[in-house]
Amino acid sequence: MNHSAVTDFILEGLTKRPELQLPLFFLFLVIYLVTVVGNFGMILLIAISSQLHSPMYYFLSHLSFIDLCYSSVITPKMLVNFVSEKNIISFLECMTQLYFFLIFVIAEGYLLTAMAYDRYVAICSPLLYNIVMSQRVCSIMMAVVYSLGVFGATVHTTRMTMLSFCRSHIVSHYFCDILPLLTLSCSNTHINEILLFIIGGINTLAPTLAVIISYAFILTSIFRIRSSEGRSKAFGTCSSHILAVGIFFGSITFMYFKPPSSNKMEEEKVSSVFYTTVIPMLNPLIYSLRNKDVKNALKKLLGVRLSS
Repeated sequence: MNHSAVTDFILEGLTKRPELQLPLFFLFLVIYLVTVVGNFGMILLIAISSQLHSPMYYFLSHLSFIDLCYSSVITPKMLVNFVSEKNIISFLECMTQLYFFLIFVIAEGYLLTAMAYDRYVAICSPLLYNIVMSQRVCSIMMAVVYSLGVFGATVHTTRMTMLSFCRSHIVSHYFCDILPLLTLSCSNTHINEILLFIIGGINTLAPTLAVIISYAFILTSIFRIRSSEGRSKAFGTCSSHILAVGIFFGSITFMYFKPPSSNKMEEEKVSSVFYTTVIPMLNPLIYSLRNKDVKNALKKLLGVRLSS
């Protein structure tokens, strides 16, 4: 019998304890508001501040846009589930959520790679920086970043829609993630698992290796700088990006690249919450609190507003 006519999924949620639902609602509401204000504020600040019109901040504005989008794909539905009695998501809504989540999460990985290349050119070839990282080159790099996100999301989501499920209401995750949906399918998921392993592996390992190689050259160039002040300044321009890369790829690797025997639902929930809701909030904080240019631009903007 074909069981693919499933109409909806029951999202399991983060906790089964009713007394925690309301506190968690307010916690994630605050996180989401900080995420929206932080990322939208970063986009606006970069757009209106002339001193931030450089390739580095061009990429950073796109990072804020991606973080804002993929947090908005997940968090609002999760907030609704905290205050509703039935945590139900339709099949179409689930596949739509999965599709857009994959677009932005894959794009973020490649964008962090593009940002690593930008830092490599800035430190290793400073005299050629404006030529190598021209506006046209940056635009092409961003087009490739979004194209890879759309391609990976299309392949995974198309394959997911071809699966059949064993009953009309299925307990899933707190959002429509690939791994929980694969475990709920009653059809053969072998092809989907191979695609997840290949495409997921490429989308994680390729950016990670590119970042490692870029920073190997960067560190070599930094150690050649004779003055301690110059080395400190060079490290400062990279520290925020290194921290963002470590947090993002670390949580993704913990979630998807571990032995099946070690998969525990609670651990998966913590990891998925971290990279779907916490990381989009942390990125603008990391780049604003650790970046002198951003802080100076914000102070200048606030000073102009107050004086006017």
